[in-house]
Amino acid sequence: MIQEGFKKSRDNRTLNMKVDLAVAGGGLSGVCAAVIAARQGMKVVLVQDRPVLGGNASSEVRLWALGTTSHMGNNNRWSRESGLISEILLENLKRNREGNAIIFDTILLEKVLEEKNITLLLNTAVYEVEKEGDRKIKGMTAFCSQNLTTYKIEAPYFCDATGDGIVSFLAGASFRMGAESADEFDEAFAPNVEDYGDLLGHSIYFSTKDVGQPVSYKAPSFAIKNAGELPRISNYEFNEHGCRLWWVEYGGRLDTIAQSEDIKMELWKVIYGIWDYVKNSGKYPEAANLTLEWVGTIPGKRESRRFDGDYMLNQKDIVEQRDYYDRVAYGGWAMDLHPADGIYSKHSSCSQWHSKGVYSIPYRCYYSKDLDNLFLAGRIISASHVAFGSSRIMLTCALGGQVVGVAAALCQKNQLTTRELSKTENIGELQVELNKIGHSIPRLDWADNGNLAQTAQLKVSSELKLEELRANGEWQKLVFSTAQLLPLAAQTKYTFKLNVKATAATQLNVQLMTSESAKHFTPDVVAEKHQFQLKEGVQEVEVVSNVLFEEDKYVYLAFMQNEDVEVALSDQLLTGAMTVQNKINKAVSNYGKQEPPVELGLDAFEFWTPERRPKGKNLAFSVSPAITAFSKENIQNNEIRQTSNGAANAWVAGFGEETSGLTMKWDEAKQVNHIRLFFDADYDHALECNHMQHPESEVPFVVNSYKVFDEKDQLIFEKEDNYQPINEIKLDNEISTKELRFEFSNSLETTPVSVFKIAVY
Repeated sequence: MIQEGFKKSRDNRTLNMKVDLAVAGGGLSGVCAAVIAARQGMKVVLVQDRPVLGGNASSEVRLWALGTTSHMGNNNRWSRESGLISEILLENLKRNREGNAIIFDTILLEKVLEEKNITLLLNTAVYEVEKEGDRKIKGMTAFCSQNLTTYKIEAPYFCDATGDGIVSFLAGASFRMGAESADEFDEAFAPNVEDYGDLLGHSIYFSTKDVGQPVSYKAPSFAIKNAGELPRISNYEFNEHGCRLWWVEYGGRLDTIAQSEDIKMELWKVIYGIWDYVKNSGKYPEAANLTLEWVGTIPGKRESRRFDGDYMLNQKDIVEQRDYYDRVAYGGWAMDLHPADGIYSKHSSCSQWHSKGVYSIPYRCYYSKDLDNLFLAGRIISASHVAFGSSRIMLTCALGGQVVGVAAALCQKNQLTTRELSKTENIGELQVELNKIGHSIPRLDWADNGNLAQTAQLKVSSELKLEELRANGEWQKLVFSTAQLLPLAAQTKYTFKLNVKATAATQLNVQLMTSESAKHFTPDVVAEKHQFQLKEGVQEVEVVSNVLFEEDKYVYLAFMQNEDVEVALSDQLLTGAMTVQNKINKAVSNYGKQEPPVELGLDAFEFWTPERRPKGKNLAFSVSPAITAFSKENIQNNEIRQTSNGAANAWVAGFGEETSGLTMKWDEAKQVNHIRLFFDADYDHALECNHMQHPESEVPFVVNSYKVFDEKDQLIFEKEDNYQPINEIKLDNEISTKELRFEFSNSLETTPVSVFKIAVY
């Protein structure tokens, strides 16, 4: 029994903590920063003011996590975010392909709890910051409402991933809120603030359930009564729920921090009013058996403060895909701005304009220019309002968290300030360490000098020389122009043969297209055109290419739209090859072609996008000479995925091998204790974390099982049932060997073994 008499006052229990890195904010960016830093050996505290991790991706908000692939609706081929966030998404795919937000919560929690170097504080809000002088944070104070405990946390480095930037704000860091004028960064897409507004609002979602019998509904008295008059009500489609209700938005003309609770209340009024309209207007008789199953209790917040770094990302960086010396991450979502009046606005629900390819983000955007030990992660990084319209997306934010995790460890190791790490003599180490963990920085030629595999002699069981993808008996009608994307060699003429089926005599147009710039995959150059007169029935088409490319290129063999023609398909899947279509994806403002007003300073181009499996099969064809982009030497280059410079970057074994082997040999014995393997995670396939269902629980390209042997043919490591693209092997005891032999196998006969990279240390 505890019994205390009256006291004049009492203090809550206080715990003092000293760590290497204090991370405030447990969204995807904060989680990635904390886990990566912990894996780098730092002692980390992760402070989250909510009961679950994930931020907008959590079960509290239930927004699916999206990023550079943009729902597979743009031209950013093989660009899905990698590293830790890929590990998380593939774990979620394995255990939760149905898209249950509750399960995703547990996967994030598991990732954090598995790291012994992390102390996790949930339901704990930062409310005070202590400084040493003007430029250094000494500590922060947070309070947990559930255990009535105050935490005083000291650390040499801090990461603010809170979304509203509470740590940065209390520490006095420079920030901005709202839209810049068009002339500040020469951004023609900057909005007219008076008409369009300068902040994006909040959204709240709801979900419904069919109970199998009629359910009545009486709206609460606070619900709006005029939902049928809302400008955006036409967006609603029967049984639409969850993330597809992103357009239920409000608050862009208010203070999205100080008035956040007011915005939430207005959104509740709107949500319950919309449901009243659906149930009781008579316009949705299909809704008779539906009941509300869930309504969000906190809004998904899009925009508030953005803090100033030593560089501010802007529109031209995105459109022109500018690459700076300190690039460390990338984005590729459209510049996506919403009218401030949200659901009450007369304007279209959003204005989305895409770039031709992915853009890189400088490290200088990830720390405060005013404080020597404060990192920025998530949507608060240093960006203009227009650029923020793209960089705010969760998977892009997660990449930034990974940057911070590695950067903090290097700052600690080398006793640097956040700014000092940005110097040209220091930034290379950050870039190399990021790529080592599979982070992948676009268009950066980095040298991993410690990788013993770079000097090894390689021998493989086979190398794919692509001569044919076999037909499976299926046909695809050319409802949309369809292209086979292939890595072709420089100064080589190819002949392609494939079967087509015509329902009537017609003309088939075929084009070879490629990209004007090595920075992107957008097929904005037509290199060659061919025409074929078809008769009714099945016949072979022979496309003889006479164009000679000066460099290795990804080339689109495109069969133009003709609904009287079908093309033969193949079940064979291949790293570095895929099909795309010139089709529409309204969800991301893709209408087949982007045609912006000239004055906005944006590019006009066509969209050629993939279909989700089980669709999106390769075309069946033969090619002469064989395509030879899949050699063993690819594992010794510095890439861990396909790149827009025309390289598949993978060793691919021949079709039909039950086990594929690769041997590394050195003239002298090497000391080995650490091996990393990089497999193909199909970085083109979007892996939305919740709400959306996926057709498979494992990516078919990932090597399922493998064994590693030394020069004495002793097994030193074995992995079965693998579904992760990045595998790290840390041996219990260092070995000395002149040889490493790898045996790989895949469970699908239609998919040969492929390996992007093997690093040996």
